Amino acid sequence: MFRPFRLDAVLIQAVIAGALSFAHLHDLAAAAGQDGWKAWAYPVSVDLLLVAAWRRMRTDSGNRDAWLWFAIALIASLGANVATAGLLDMTNVPAWLRILVAGWPAIAFLGGTLLAHTPHPAPEPTHTPEPVPVPESVTEVTVERAPEPAPELPPAEPEPAEAQPEPAAQEEQPEPAPAPVPAVAVPPALMAHAQKIADAHRAQTGQPIDAETLRTRHGMPPALADSIALQLA
Repeated sequence: MFRPFRLDAVLIQAVIAGALSFAHLHDLAAAAGQDGWKAWAYPVSVDLLLVAAWRRMRTDSGNRDAWLWFAIALIASLGANVATAGLLDMTNVPAWLRILVAGWPAIAFLGGTLLAHTPHPAPEPTHTPEPVPVPESVTEVTVERAPEPAPELPPAEPEPAEAQPEPAAQEEQPEPAPAPVPAVAVPPALMAHAQKIADAHRAQTGQPIDAETLRTRHGMPPALADSIALQLA
């Protein structure tokens, strides 16, 4: 959609001021020896430099170069307005003014190039970064277990005396069978402990534990070791 064009007092004032400044710059350039189309190009150059510096100031108010070139273009425009107001003999322009008018294209070109290649400021981020959660320190807790008391072994009983075989009266009589080893009462706690030892021995070697191994590893009396081995078999 096109908005309807409306006349504004500010716009009318800007057009009138621009036309008067344009005419004064043209008259000064023509009096300084710039005739033809060159006299019309001078006011265009001054006004364009003024507008370019003003736009750069709008986008970057802290740019010192924009303020500098805005002041240079404003001084050139004001100087032409004042010079053509009767303070300067337009038929006899001084040499220094002719030098300034002749050198203005190079000044305007330098200012326009610097303003065009001034980097724009980086836009500030609109979103705020989320705070990174700080991991809580984990306190290591060491649990100390009290050592289990070793099961008390019952007092060793004296080994039974081996029965001496009597001499055979006759050669035809068979030898008597050896007397069985009397069983020794084993406490339940010691039996459970021996069962764990036997299971570990079977897992390592693949064979059941024998009485000699129990006696040599754990310092058991032979009778007690034999009784535990018989019950574990």
